[in-house]
Amino acid sequence: MTAFSLPGAPHVHYTQQQLHVEGCSLDALANAHGTPLFVYSKASMLEALSSYQRGFAGRNAQICYAMKANSSLAVLQLFARAGCGFDIVSGGELARALTAGAESGTIIFSGVGKTRAEMRDALAAGIACFNVESEAEIDVLNAVALAAGKVAPISIRVNPNVDPKTHPYISTGLKGNKFGIAHERTLAAYQRAATLPGLGIVGIDCHIGSQITEDAPYLDAMDRMLDLVTSIEAAGIPLGHIDFGGGLGINYNGDTPPQADALWTKLMAKLDARGFGQRKLLIEPGRSLVGNAGVCVSEVLYLKPGEQKNFCVIDAAMNDLPRPAMYQAYHAIVPLSKTAQTESPAVVYDVVGPVCESGDWIGHDRALSVRAGERLAVLSAGAYCMSMASNYNSRPRAAEVMVDGNHAHLIRNRESVTASMGGEHLLQPAGTSNGP
Repeated sequence: MTAFSLPGAPHVHYTQQQLHVEGCSLDALANAHGTPLFVYSKASMLEALSSYQRGFAGRNAQICYAMKANSSLAVLQLFARAGCGFDIVSGGELARALTAGAESGTIIFSGVGKTRAEMRDALAAGIACFNVESEAEIDVLNAVALAAGKVAPISIRVNPNVDPKTHPYISTGLKGNKFGIAHERTLAAYQRAATLPGLGIVGIDCHIGSQITEDAPYLDAMDRMLDLVTSIEAAGIPLGHIDFGGGLGINYNGDTPPQADALWTKLMAKLDARGFGQRKLLIEPGRSLVGNAGVCVSEVLYLKPGEQKNFCVIDAAMNDLPRPAMYQAYHAIVPLSKTAQTESPAVVYDVVGPVCESGDWIGHDRALSVRAGERLAVLSAGAYCMSMASNYNSRPRAAEVMVDGNHAHLIRNRESVTASMGGEHLLQPAGTSNGP
């Protein structure tokens, strides 16, 4: 038996020329559940989490999974059972986290546009902290908390104006980004919040972006944050915790981000050197926990040769895998069977989906030896794929499976067309009404 893993995805491997996730054949899973199909490795997620846990060994730290990366209930349940808290950005995410077994006291609520209703629900649930992102939000949250007879625990999210050197759409810590309160305004914002009876200051927060592959942006942001902590506490406002956000990248296409434990060894050295080593720490990893754990299995529908481009049309599309269309992102695409690759010479294709958009592409200029009816796997699809999936072109969303060794668990049924229309209503005959 021969087996070897794919770069960036050690639990996705070929065994006897067939692609597996852990001990399960992807071809067999596709036969059982159809395509498109998302398959996740439980071991990969827990292994990624363990790297952070090693980095925080002996420290007062809480890992809060940034669930926007993948909010499927079974994924959340896995991290809750492993001791994670959760970073949420909506009332819907709050409900999902609680349904999956999260302890409310380990949930932090980020996001620039929290509604009053979401604030009330989070206060009622007893979450750990609101990461406040504007001075206007300070006043609204204070009013909501007072009306509810509660004190809202807050930290202020700082925009440190640090370049994370990533795609502009996922950069969040520059002056031109919508997130957080400007570094220069932070002390004044804390002084204002400290006067409001509906708020209780518990910490400070910073998150500079996503898919970061270098140490330097984290080190720069930490220096600016610690400078602020010093000035805020000198003004008589104690900060119980420091939240350094997330954003650590993964290997999509030869990317070389630092390992989480190695990165945090460097960051902890800086914290210790500046006298903050025993402070309570929060972090918000997302993509780095789930990204390389997932693959999307898809069937080749048609091969379409052309004068300028050859197209490989698959049954997964931009509604299933939105990252290429949104971010011009790269995902490796490999065959489920390596045997098939030896039977005919490779051809360079654009791999595209059925959606009626020229932007519906999954990969440009990929050399593949493939025939209609065969299956491909889109790698590194565990983050920002199913969580961003839509019903565009009235396409039902894919099924999801989580693999644990030789066992596969269906964690989301394939959506039916009928279910996708479940909340809609036809107009009544002329002269009648659907109601107010």
